[in-house]
Amino acid sequence: MAGFITLQHIDASPPPFNLHKVALGFFKSQRYGKFDSSGITNDLLGGYYDAGDAIKFHFPASFNMTMLSWSVIEYRAKYEAAGELNHVKEIIKWAREKIQHSKKISQHEPVPFMGIDYDRPVQECTSSSDLAAEMADASIVFKDNEEYSKKLIHSAIMIFKFSRQYRGRYSAGGVEAGWFYNSTSYWDEFTWSGAWLYYATGNSSYLKLVTTTGLGKQAGIFRGTLDNSLLSWDNMPAGTAKIFGRRTSSRTSFEPVKIALKPGPVNITLKSGVSYEEMLRAFHNQTAVTIYSYPPIFSSWNRTKGRLIQLNHGRPQPLQYVTNAAFLASLFSNCLSCWFTWMIDYILGNNPQKMSYLVGFGSPYPQYVHHRGASIPKNKIKYSCKRGWKWRDSSKPNPNTLVGAMVAGPDKHDGFHDVRSNYNYTVPTLHDNAGLVAALVALSGKKSTGGIDKSTIFTEVPLMFPAP
Repeated sequence: MAGFITLQHIDASPPPFNLHKVALGFFKSQRYGKFDSSGITNDLLGGYYDAGDAIKFHFPASFNMTMLSWSVIEYRAKYEAAGELNHVKEIIKWAREKIQHSKKISQHEPVPFMGIDYDRPVQECTSSSDLAAEMADASIVFKDNEEYSKKLIHSAIMIFKFSRQYRGRYSAGGVEAGWFYNSTSYWDEFTWSGAWLYYATGNSSYLKLVTTTGLGKQAGIFRGTLDNSLLSWDNMPAGTAKIFGRRTSSRTSFEPVKIALKPGPVNITLKSGVSYEEMLRAFHNQTAVTIYSYPPIFSSWNRTKGRLIQLNHGRPQPLQYVTNAAFLASLFSNCLSCWFTWMIDYILGNNPQKMSYLVGFGSPYPQYVHHRGASIPKNKIKYSCKRGWKWRDSSKPNPNTLVGAMVAGPDKHDGFHDVRSNYNYTVPTLHDNAGLVAALVALSGKKSTGGIDKSTIFTEVPLMFPAP
């Protein structure tokens, strides 16, 4: 049976306004290098470490910054109201400057080995389409700086062209990066980057490319499996569907979406040769299928006894998927945002452990965060990688508070072990925090602080239905 979905309104209090300022603090903790007027070349200075092990990975880092920029594009007024717009733009620019000043960026992906003590060898991964996405949507964020925005667009175009010519997964070839962040496909990165390039440039060739039926199917946008509906650093179809769904849902005459009222995944079948208009509608419908699978009125996803949705099927480090989904839901439906406000409340301490998983907010919060900067004392002594292990294995709480870091989170039974040695509970990463910042800025505040920006993302896009 198919029909319209009606969801009960949930009376949930939004997270404290300006809490995203706390979460943004983690980016400062991960910052590496010092810029000067001469800029940075190929010495790998700059950018951000991924977690507490002093390693940089451009694959998840690109997703982090794309998410952060996306949140600015959609909720710029909220950042302004909180006095955080310049701060978040500075964070984004720091990452972009690192990439633009690297001489090898159009060819190679440098990644320090994990066995550092303390030389900094690098490893090259010859895939980069994800970098095009972060450059493209950052160019929209910096539209008020025309010269800089154009530089970002130029870089995005060149990187995307290179990635289309030299195709491959980020972690192909047995590189060590795959031990940490294994890329399962590159097709979804093509659609993700192509979509952002379309919005950044207004060039219809990107629209035609991404709305090609074959490419969408290769990327798994319409596959209908639950895992494929998650937005993460390795899985962009849900994000691509949403940003292209914005192109269709911006029409004032757009009709409500009808989806199947039954549990489980739904597969959207497309005939060959469909127009991009039909594909855009299919993107929007796929987003509806994804977003409406989240509320507990359906049994698509398991939940803990504490009501945390298990978007990664009970596997470790679940919170990153929850925050990304919360951000998507905020862009789709106010009612669905209420459901995810519950999830954010869970992260902030309304859970069976009564533990805030955001360090520096609430009480208690984790005291044994798996991070070198948090666990090694600040005493003007430089510790090598191996010498730092004694602090990792110490039974004492961290001497430094890593304010703004969201840890990996609880297990499938709502259990949480605040131990430094088990990173599946206590590790914070940038891709965790980027989704958290996006969700917090989306769900917090009142209408007076600003809602979704309905025009900025379309600045360069020709009107689909021009006025007569």
